[in-house]
Formats: sequence, structure tokens, C-alpha cells
Amino acid sequence: MRLKPLDLLELGLLGVRTRRLRAALSALGIAIGIATMVVVTGIPASSGAALERELAALGADMLQIVPTQQDPPAVFPAASVGMVRRIGPVTAVSAVAGTSAVVRRSDRVDAADGSGLTVRATQPDLLDVLNGRVRLGHWLTPAEQHFPAVVLGSVAATRLGFDAPGQQVIIGKQWFTVVGILDPIPLSPDIDRSVLIGWETARTVLGFAGNPTIIYVRVRESAVEAVREVLPATVHPEQPSQVSVTRPSDALAAKRATESTFSVLMLGLAAVALLVGGVGVANTMVISVLERRSEIGLRRALGSSRGQIRAQFLTEAIVLSALGGAAGTAFGLVLTAAYAARQGWPLVVPLPALLAGLAGSVVVGIVAGVYPSIHASRLTPTEALAS
Repeated sequence: MRLKPLDLLELGLLGVRTRRLRAALSALGIAIGIATMVVVTGIPASSGAALERELAALGADMLQIVPTQQDPPAVFPAASVGMVRRIGPVTAVSAVAGTSAVVRRSDRVDAADGSGLTVRATQPDLLDVLNGRVRLGHWLTPAEQHFPAVVLGSVAATRLGFDAPGQQVIIGKQWFTVVGILDPIPLSPDIDRSVLIGWETARTVLGFAGNPTIIYVRVRESAVEAVREVLPATVHPEQPSQVSVTRPSDALAAKRATESTFSVLMLGLAAVALLVGGVGVANTMVISVLERRSEIGLRRALGSSRGQIRAQFLTEAIVLSALGGAAGTAFGLVLTAAYAARQGWPLVVPLPALLAGLAGSVVVGIVAGVYPSIHASRLTPTEALAS
């Protein structure tokens, strides 16, 4: 007589129900492999979604203009910001300029100890161009652009030991009041390590000549590459080769890409875990056949065909692997969700990865169960019952 699918499934679950601990340990290897596969596909996907959201918020339309690395460094003309502003597709321009001044927390600190920070003159619209945010206090007002007031980058505030505005720092021999502390700016980490003062204050107090060091440009996205080509000649017509134009969003994307290269290694580990799990399932099935020879002989004596015996043990191997795959998928989803929540990322797990994990566990079960099922079907009733 023919076995119905439900009867076949019940027979396949028999070994799992009667030997639960062994079945759990056998499925553990497959579960680890599938969980690893889900995690190493889900985390990069979530990271990529977070990157797209971050770039959408920060803007992928920003270009940064700096002097090429040479000694002595090139000096941009004071009028370069105005010249860039006249380019048609440019929507916003701002600049900062490094100074040789040293910032100290107090006059008790060594005059040469600047804590690795840079004092930069800044134009009033810098924060708007960088999409930066003030964490505490406020940005330099038009009046404060002409008076001794500073805004600290996030790293600068930490190094100077300030957690609130209203305190003072000394730059050169002049005391400046801290009026604001910025949030980190991913597209311009140099600002995080800067002490920012007004453009006009730098002229009057520090003897700043007005030549920008870094120029930030916002451009219509459709014209980014075209504007990038003409910026060197616009900024420094006499020596355009001394002008370097970068796209910070590319650097941020490259950073995330290098972080995801470890996914290849983790996928390799997942494949090894699946292999080990498959060997474990095969071992369990071989032992199951040896332990259940009398059952096989009795079923053969009662009329079961070799095909039915093969189907029974092959189904058991598939069920064992599928249970491990389902448990691994669930565990991988939980780990990915927990990590994404901790990083503040949206949870993204590719559906093909989940389906591939479940399908992979079934394939492992089929491969692992082929030999034991064939071996069981070849036992004659007398040989099986004699054992």
C-alpha cells in the first residue's frame, strides 16, 4: 500500500520525538550555520539602509575643496568663495580657514599644548551647508561673528573637558566664551576637532588674512560631476593643479563598504557550520538505522517496500535539518534585529537570504539522509530481525 504524505511525515518525526536530545544536538550545527548566514546578510543590508538614510539626510550633493598635499600648501585666493558661488548649479557655499593659533582650556596650561585641536575661522552659513546641528547652546550669531565667541566641535569639547556652553577658553592671549557645542558631522570630521570662531574675529584678533583653507559646496545632484570638473580652475585660476575636489559622501560609503568585507569571511564560517551540521545529521541517521534494525525488519516483514523505508529515513533527515534551519533563521533574525536596534539602523533582512537559508537546510538534510536511507532499505527482513 502507498504511504500518504501525512503518514510519511509522522514516520519522519518518530525518531525526532523519541530521541529529542540527540536530534537537538544534531540540528544545532545547521541552526548555527543558518543563523550566521542570516546575520551576515541582514547586518550589511541594515547598514546599507542606514547609510542611504544618512546620506539622504546629510546630502550626497556636497563637494569639498582643499589644497593638494604639497609643501608649502597652496593658498586659495580670498575671493575664491565668491567665485564658486557664481557657478550656476551651485546652491550654497561656505568655508573655513585654519589658523596657527593654539587653544587652551586656561592660561595655566602649557602655551604649546593645543590638545590636537585646530582653531578655524568660519563663515556664518557653515552649519547650513554642512547640515550640522548644535547639541548645546547656539551657533555664532551675526554679532558674535565680530566678538570673542567660539563654537566647539564634538571632539574638541570632549578634549577640552566642556559639557556645556558658558565657559571660556584662551586662544593666543585672548579669552573667548564658548557659546555652543556641535553634534558630530560625519561628512566633515575635521570640524569635530575644531574650535570655530567668526571670520571677522579671526581677522581682528588673530591677524587672519582671509584666505579659505577648505571650501564646502552644495550642488544640484544632476550637475555634481560637471561642477566638480570646473571647480579647480574657478577656485585657483593660476594654479588649478593645486586644488583637490573630493566628495565626502563617497568616502563615507567606502568606509561602510570596507566594514562589510568581513561578510565574506562570515559566509565562509556559515558554510563550514552547515557542513558540520550536515555531517552531524548524517551521523545521527546512520546510528538511527543501526539502532532501529529490528523496526526496519518488522516493517519489511509486514510488507513495507524498500522505497517506503528509504522515504521514511530520508524524511526524518529532512525534518531534522528543516527544524534546525527554522530555529537558525529565527535566531538569526533576533540577533540581526538586536544589533540593528543597538546601532539605530532600520531592520532589513533580504527575503532571498531567508529562503536560501531554509532551502539550504533542506538540501543538507537530503544529502545527509541519502546514504542512511539507502542503507536501511537494503536490509532484508531476516537480516534486520536477526540483529
